[in-house]
Amino acid sequence: MNTKHEAFITSKIIMVFKIIFGILIFVPLFIFGTMYLWNWLVPELFHGPIINFWQTLGLVALCKILFGGFGKGHHGRHNNWKQRMKEKMGDMSPEEKEQFKQRLKDKCRNKFWPSDAVYKDDTQKNETN
Repeated sequence: MNTKHEAFITSKIIMVFKIIFGILIFVPLFIFGTMYLWNWLVPELFHGPIINFWQTLGLVALCKILFGGFGKGHHGRHNNWKQRMKEKMGDMSPEEKEQFKQRLKDKCRNKFWPSDAVYKDDTQKNETN
Protein backbone atom coordinates (compact mmCIF):
# COMPACT_ATOMS: atom_id res chain seq x y z
CA MET A 1 0.00 0.00 0.00
CA ASN A 2 1.12 3.52 -0.62
CA THR A 3 1.39 6.13 2.12
CA LYS A 4 -1.39 8.37 0.76
CA HIS A 5 -3.84 5.50 0.89
CA GLU A 6 -2.74 4.55 4.41
CA ALA A 7 -3.10 8.15 5.56
CA PHE A 8 -6.56 8.32 4.02
CA ILE A 9 -7.66 5.11 5.76
CA THR A 10 -6.16 6.26 9.06
CA SER A 11 -7.92 9.62 8.85
CA LYS A 12 -11.24 7.88 8.14
CA ILE A 13 -10.80 5.54 11.11
CA ILE A 14 -9.96 8.48 13.37
CA MET A 15 -13.01 10.35 12.10
CA VAL A 16 -15.26 7.34 12.84
CA PHE A 17 -13.88 7.12 16.38
CA LYS A 18 -14.41 10.86 16.89
CA ILE A 19 -18.03 10.54 15.73
CA ILE A 20 -18.65 7.55 18.01
CA PHE A 21 -16.97 9.34 20.92
CA GLY A 22 -19.01 12.47 20.28
CA ILE A 23 -22.25 10.50 20.18
CA LEU A 24 -21.37 8.64 23.38
CA ILE A 25 -20.61 11.91 25.17
CA PHE A 26 -23.02 14.50 23.77
CA VAL A 27 -26.22 12.46 23.37
CA PRO A 28 -26.36 11.47 27.05
CA LEU A 29 -25.48 15.06 28.05
CA PHE A 30 -28.32 16.35 25.89
CA ILE A 31 -30.73 13.76 27.30
CA PHE A 32 -29.73 14.55 30.90
CA GLY A 33 -30.07 18.28 30.21
CA THR A 34 -33.53 17.78 28.75
CA MET A 35 -34.50 15.53 31.66
CA TYR A 36 -33.24 18.09 34.17
CA LEU A 37 -35.19 20.92 32.52
CA TRP A 38 -38.35 18.80 32.31
CA ASN A 39 -38.13 17.68 35.93
CA TRP A 40 -37.41 21.24 37.05
CA LEU A 41 -40.20 22.97 35.11
CA VAL A 42 -43.06 20.62 34.22
CA PRO A 43 -43.97 19.24 37.67
CA GLU A 44 -43.94 22.72 39.18
CA LEU A 45 -45.75 24.56 36.38
CA PHE A 46 -48.17 21.95 35.05
CA HIS A 47 -48.23 19.30 37.80
CA GLY A 48 -46.82 16.83 35.29
CA PRO A 49 -44.81 13.70 36.02
CA ILE A 50 -41.12 13.43 36.77
CA ILE A 51 -39.43 11.43 34.01
CA ASN A 52 -36.34 9.25 33.92
CA PHE A 53 -33.51 8.97 31.37
CA TRP A 54 -35.24 6.44 29.09
CA GLN A 55 -38.51 8.36 29.05
CA THR A 56 -36.57 11.49 28.17
CA LEU A 57 -34.78 9.63 25.38
CA GLY A 58 -38.16 8.52 24.02
CA LEU A 59 -39.53 12.05 24.30
CA VAL A 60 -36.57 13.51 22.41
CA ALA A 61 -36.89 10.82 19.71
CA LEU A 62 -40.63 11.52 19.40
CA CYS A 63 -39.97 15.25 19.05
CA LYS A 64 -37.38 14.54 16.36
CA ILE A 65 -39.86 12.39 14.46
CA LEU A 66 -42.74 14.86 14.78
CA PHE A 67 -40.91 18.14 14.33
CA GLY A 68 -37.51 17.40 12.83
CA GLY A 69 -38.05 14.81 10.14
CA PHE A 70 -35.46 12.34 8.98
CA GLY A 71 -34.07 13.69 5.73
CA LYS A 72 -31.86 16.59 4.78
CA GLY A 73 -33.84 17.44 1.65
CA HIS A 74 -36.06 20.07 3.21
CA HIS A 75 -33.35 22.17 4.87
CA GLY A 76 -31.91 23.93 1.84
CA ARG A 77 -35.15 24.34 -0.05
CA HIS A 78 -36.30 27.44 1.82
CA ASN A 79 -33.01 29.28 1.58
CA ASN A 80 -32.81 29.67 -2.19
CA TRP A 81 -36.17 31.26 -2.99
CA LYS A 82 -34.48 34.48 -4.08
CA GLN A 83 -32.37 32.59 -6.59
CA ARG A 84 -35.42 30.77 -7.99
CA MET A 85 -37.31 34.06 -8.25
CA LYS A 86 -34.41 35.69 -10.11
CA GLU A 87 -34.28 32.77 -12.53
CA LYS A 88 -38.03 32.90 -13.06
CA MET A 89 -38.07 36.64 -13.64
CA GLY A 90 -34.87 36.62 -15.72
CA ASP A 91 -36.69 35.02 -18.66
CA MET A 92 -39.57 37.53 -18.58
CA SER A 93 -39.97 40.66 -20.64
CA PRO A 94 -40.43 43.95 -18.73
CA GLU A 95 -44.18 43.85 -19.39
CA GLU A 96 -44.43 40.29 -18.05
CA LYS A 97 -42.44 41.30 -14.97
CA GLU A 98 -44.86 44.14 -14.24
CA GLN A 99 -47.87 41.86 -14.71
CA PHE A 100 -46.29 39.26 -12.42
CA LYS A 101 -45.56 41.85 -9.73
CA GLN A 102 -49.09 43.20 -9.98
CA ARG A 103 -50.56 39.69 -9.58
CA LEU A 104 -48.43 39.17 -6.46
CA LYS A 105 -49.54 42.52 -5.03
CA ASP A 106 -53.17 41.71 -5.72
CA LYS A 107 -52.85 38.32 -4.04
CA CYS A 108 -51.31 39.86 -0.94
CA ARG A 109 -53.84 42.68 -0.84
CA ASN A 110 -56.78 40.33 -1.09
CA LYS A 111 -55.35 38.00 1.52
CA PHE A 112 -54.10 40.38 4.21
CA TRP A 113 -55.81 43.74 3.77
CA PRO A 114 -59.28 44.89 2.78
CA SER A 115 -59.14 45.87 -0.86
CA ASP A 116 -60.72 49.34 -0.35
CA ALA A 117 -58.09 50.57 2.10
CA VAL A 118 -55.14 49.31 0.09
CA TYR A 119 -56.32 50.74 -3.21
CA LYS A 120 -57.16 54.01 -1.51
CA ASP A 121 -53.59 54.16 -0.16
CA ASP A 122 -52.18 53.39 -3.61
CA THR A 123 -54.18 56.16 -5.26
CA GLN A 124 -52.96 58.58 -2.59
CA LYS A 125 -49.37 57.53 -3.21
CA ASN A 126 -49.77 57.95 -6.98
CA GLU A 127 -51.30 61.40 -6.53
CA THR A 128 -48.40 62.57 -4.35
CA ASN A 129 -45.70 61.19 -6.70
